[in-house]
Amino acid sequence: MYTLYIANKNYSSWSLRPWLLMRTLGIEFQEQLVPLGSRSEAGGFRRFSPSGKLPCLIDDGFVVWDTLAIAEYIAEHHPGVWPIDAKARAWARCAAAEMHSGFGSLRERCPMSLGIRVRLDHVAPALTRDIDRIDELWCEGLSSFGGPFLAGEGFTAVDAFFAPVTFRAQIYSLALSEPAAAYAERVRSLPAMRDWYAAALLETWREPEHEGEAERAGFWLEDLRASATPV
Repeated sequence: MYTLYIANKNYSSWSLRPWLLMRTLGIEFQEQLVPLGSRSEAGGFRRFSPSGKLPCLIDDGFVVWDTLAIAEYIAEHHPGVWPIDAKARAWARCAAAEMHSGFGSLRERCPMSLGIRVRLDHVAPALTRDIDRIDELWCEGLSSFGGPFLAGEGFTAVDAFFAPVTFRAQIYSLALSEPAAAYAERVRSLPAMRDWYAAALLETWREPEHEGEAERAGFWLEDLRASATPV
């Protein structure tokens, strides 16, 4: 059985992607959650991840430590990771790769912390461009391949790669078009997404770096998380 190492569900957008993909497709794996504060322990995440970052997937001792590579590795062994249609598959890979390497302003200005609701202090032009481009991609996928997911009828890796953005849209009340907002709600309503969110709210770990990023984002309207325990 696969072992998937992930970080805190409240913070780790990168961990969400392969976890959600595998859960939604019914691919069995053992979850190993390692709080982000564990990086300061001897060896840190390098004990199981060559890059020292999470997530990473282990299959019978073989380690895959990048989210796109995890998706491709899983696709070699399981159907449904990417669309069957060649054009939909190419589009999905392009969009997932764009998410994997881009949207730096969104990542910086809207860090993931699932239990809070924030009114942004300022929406800079770079952040607006990121949000608009994501909206454009979502609407393009939905209209080109018929929905309800980005590359067609089934949930695939491209949806998993944008899943953290659907949470960010909720946290920061991001301005989305009607089709994009409906898609974000559809993804957040998936059973696996609801499970991840519920578990994130129960986490008591607070990692100072991530908390500081969220505090600088704007005015906190709500904090729905369980009582804090520093890590």
